[in-house]
Amino acid sequence: MSQPQISYEFFPPHTSAGKAKLIETATALEVTNPAYFSVTYGAGGSTRTRTFETVAGLTENGITTAPHLSWGDDSEGSILSLIEKYRQLGITRIVALRGDPPSGIGSVVQIRRAQSLVNLIRKHFGDTFVIHVAAYPETHPDALSPEDDIRFLREKIESGADTCITQYFFNADSYFYFIDRCRSHGIETPIVPGIMPITNYEGLVKFSDGCGADLPRWIRTRLAHLANRPGELLDFGIEVVTNLCERLLSGGAPGIHFYTLNKPHASLRIAQNLGLG
Repeated sequence: MSQPQISYEFFPPHTSAGKAKLIETATALEVTNPAYFSVTYGAGGSTRTRTFETVAGLTENGITTAPHLSWGDDSEGSILSLIEKYRQLGITRIVALRGDPPSGIGSVVQIRRAQSLVNLIRKHFGDTFVIHVAAYPETHPDALSPEDDIRFLREKIESGADTCITQYFFNADSYFYFIDRCRSHGIETPIVPGIMPITNYEGLVKFSDGCGADLPRWIRTRLAHLANRPGELLDFGIEVVTNLCERLLSGGAPGIHFYTLNKPHASLRIAQNLGLG
């Protein structure tokens, strides 16, 4: 059995100090031999410049990096220009997403689906890039139904996506059930679990409620009890997430993608617990 692939996600820092700190974070995580680090792309391309600068900075430091990208309401030409800049940097992976409109825009702006972006990349750049797309074991909050959500995933893959990264979750059964449903719909593409380390209470609850990720009551209750004891909360979170990852990997998951929130310690400890570092 091949070694599970590990990867980490960052968001682009706002400051020069943040950029320098991120290089340190990536360097600390590199002991786990990750396949790549990805860098998020804000709603409506709101972090376009910072995302590119972050990707360039990591790449210049010899760190394999995959930019996130969404089409949004940008022109085809501007998106192609950005992808070409990434190609010239030596980037070989792109995380292609639908993306969200900027806050306050609502439904005024037409948001193109990730499938259109995958098609665009394949049409103009062939096999230059490995293309990652998103998958949702607990169903995308905007999907009309779980079956509709699977259909959109299959369309992204048929358009040329190579692999999938899931929204984070805390119930391994949701992942395995999702995999079974995907396979029954003819989807054989690798689907890597996206994992959120637990490092705080209020932030995780707010984020989970906002993005539709289920935070089980037993975890939520324990976190609330430990909210004012950060050391114990962190240890509890690492134990919970390590156990989740162990079950996923033993059940056949091809790897783990950590949503780091630009903090290395929890992700690193979990990876090392798994024997990946």
